[in-house]
Amino acid sequence: MSDTTAAAAVAPRLPSDRWRAAEIVFWVALVAAFFVFPQYRVLASQILITGLFAVSLDLILGYAGIVSLGHAAYFGIGAYVAGLLAVHGWGEPISGLLVAGAAGAIAGFATSFLVVRGGDLARLMVTLGIGLMFYEAANQLSSITGGADGLSGVAMGNVLGLFRFDLAGSTAYVYSLVVLFLLFVLARRIVASPFGLSLRGVRENVKRMPAIGAPVTRRLIAIYTVSAAMAGVAGGLLTQTTQFVGLDVFGFPRSADLMIMLVLGGAGRLYGGLVGAAVFMIAHHWLSDMNPIYWQFWLGLLLVVVVLFARGGILGAIDLVRARIAGQGR
Repeated sequence: MSDTTAAAAVAPRLPSDRWRAAEIVFWVALVAAFFVFPQYRVLASQILITGLFAVSLDLILGYAGIVSLGHAAYFGIGAYVAGLLAVHGWGEPISGLLVAGAAGAIAGFATSFLVVRGGDLARLMVTLGIGLMFYEAANQLSSITGGADGLSGVAMGNVLGLFRFDLAGSTAYVYSLVVLFLLFVLARRIVASPFGLSLRGVRENVKRMPAIGAPVTRRLIAIYTVSAAMAGVAGGLLTQTTQFVGLDVFGFPRSADLMIMLVLGGAGRLYGGLVGAAVFMIAHHWLSDMNPIYWQFWLGLLLVVVVLFARGGILGAIDLVRARIAGQGR
């Protein structure tokens, strides 16, 4: 074996951005769900929106190692921007969604200089503080946001001028699925790029990355801004599909639930955010119907079981089972 061949054999490869069969099946299943479960389209559209929100957190937590308890701040900004645009006569959904994403990106960039500094504990406190400040600001500016009563009067136009948001949630589901897929492709491309690989290096050992010439702070600011933009789009989607926005979009429980979803599905996998959001929201819907008072006990039990016995979340457990089956087949 020549020296060149040997070097190529041991050289680390970038993550592949080729689509695997399981991924194609996953997205086909989401399309099929529109036809198979027509009575659950409203819930399904909310799952898609929350899944996009979870993917945005996964970019900074699962790949860059930035822990956050205030990611709902950017979700709420996108939600209120989309709502305010509609209230003041700009009800065109797609352009409103772009503005919501831009607003989230601006807020994310402005606050990123505070977030990327320090260790995990400092980031937890800073992001929590940012979320609380945005919540209280929206509460105090009741003449603009509607305060505790929420922002009413949100009237959305037709998507592409053709498809009206209906009570059955048909347009909301298709619209949310298309937006989710496009942004997921973007996120997938980011994590499979050299930039994404450098983020993993920062997550694994932030002190060594500057030694190879990687501008750590700039990379963290960049991915934090992208993540905030995606969160803003998710918030805008929620407002447009429900035609209402309340203070809860800034609430700490939303950020905490998002963290739980990512732990359930598996951080650092992208699809973990989608799977975790689906499992969490379906379990919430089913358990609250079964036992409206004590449903959180069972959800907490599920979380404990996943953390103790499925390291890497649900997708991590699936990968482990597949590896054992493959090992036994040899």
